[in-house]
Amino acid sequence: MKFTGFLGIMVSSLILFVVYSLTFFSCVSSCDYSCPDKPVITPSRLVVKFGDPASATCVACQQACLPLDDSVINMEASLGTPDVNGTIVTWTVDRMTEWKITPKCYYSDSANHQCCTDLPITVYKPPENVSFSLNPSEPLTEGSKVTLQCDVLNIAPVANLIVTFYRGQTPLGQVKSNDATKEPVNETFSLSYNTRKEDDGVQFWCEAKLELGAEGPQPPLVVKSEEVTATVYYGPQLKVPADPAPIRITRGEPLHLTCLAEGNPKPQYSWTLPSNKGHRSGTDLKIDSVDVQDGGQYVCTVSNNVNSVIVTFNVTVQDSEPTGDAPSWKLHRFILCLMLLVSASV
Repeated sequence: MKFTGFLGIMVSSLILFVVYSLTFFSCVSSCDYSCPDKPVITPSRLVVKFGDPASATCVACQQACLPLDDSVINMEASLGTPDVNGTIVTWTVDRMTEWKITPKCYYSDSANHQCCTDLPITVYKPPENVSFSLNPSEPLTEGSKVTLQCDVLNIAPVANLIVTFYRGQTPLGQVKSNDATKEPVNETFSLSYNTRKEDDGVQFWCEAKLELGAEGPQPPLVVKSEEVTATVYYGPQLKVPADPAPIRITRGEPLHLTCLAEGNPKPQYSWTLPSNKGHRSGTDLKIDSVDVQDGGQYVCTVSNNVNSVIVTFNVTVQDSEPTGDAPSWKLHRFILCLMLLVSASV
C-alpha cells in the first residue's frame, strides 16, 4: 500500500509537471508581439563575439502587467540567467557559447494574455585566416582571363562578410556570400579579371570586412591577405617602326641598323641579311663598309614564347661619285654646260 501510495504521488507530480510545462511553452509560443504595452529590451539588438559576456535589460510593461501579483514576468533564453525585480528583468551571460540564440522577454497579465518581445543577437567570430591566390597560377599571359581567389577560414556569420579585391591600391570589386549559416564556415570568394601587360609586377590582394552594423565593432573588423606579385607574359612590342623608310647609302660607307622591342620574357633577336657581311649583336647590325652586294632587305625577327614580330629594312647601295681630280672634273662639267647654252641661243 505504501508503494502504491508513493507511486500515485509520483504519477500526480509528473502530470502536474507536464501540465505546467505545456502551459508554459504554449504561453510563450503563443505570445502577442503587437500588444500596445509590450516589453522593451535595452539594447534592442546585441552583437557579441563568441566567448564574450553579454547582458540586456527588459522593462516588461508600463501598466499592463500590473499588479504584479496577477502577472508572470520573465525572460526566456537557452543560455544565461534572468533576474526579475518587479517589472524589470536583467539577463546576463558570462560567456556566449551558442551561435543561435534569441532571448524572449514576456509577461502574462491577469486576463492570461501573453505579450512578448525578442532580443535579436548576432554572434560573430573574426576570420582565422585570409589568403589570396591567382587561378591559374602564374605566369599569366596578356589578354587571358584569370580568377582572383580569396579564401576566408573559420568566419561567422559569413553572410555579413564583404570581400574586396585589389590591384595595388585600386579596388576591383566586392563579393558577398549567400550562405545564411550562423556557425563558423570556410568560404571561397572569386572575381574574374582580364590580364594586361601593365599588370606585370603589380601586387594583387584581398581583404575581408565583417559588417555587423552600428551595434558591432567600430570600425568594422578587417583582415587582409598577403600580396601576390603577378607575372604577365606578353609578346614583343616594337620601339621602332615595323616598316621604316628606305635607306640609300653610298658604297664604302658604314651601315648601322637598330631593331628594338620590349616583351616578357625578354625578346630574342635574329637577323636575315642579303650577304654574309655584318656584325650582329642583338638589337644592332653594323657593316663597316658596304658594297653593292650589301643592298637588299634586312629582316630583324623579334620573338619570345608568346609571339614574334619583324622589322624590314630596305637598303640600296649606290656607286660613289667619279673620283680623281675633283676641280678638273667640275671645270669640264662647267664648260659642257656653257657650250650647251651657247648652242641653244644660236
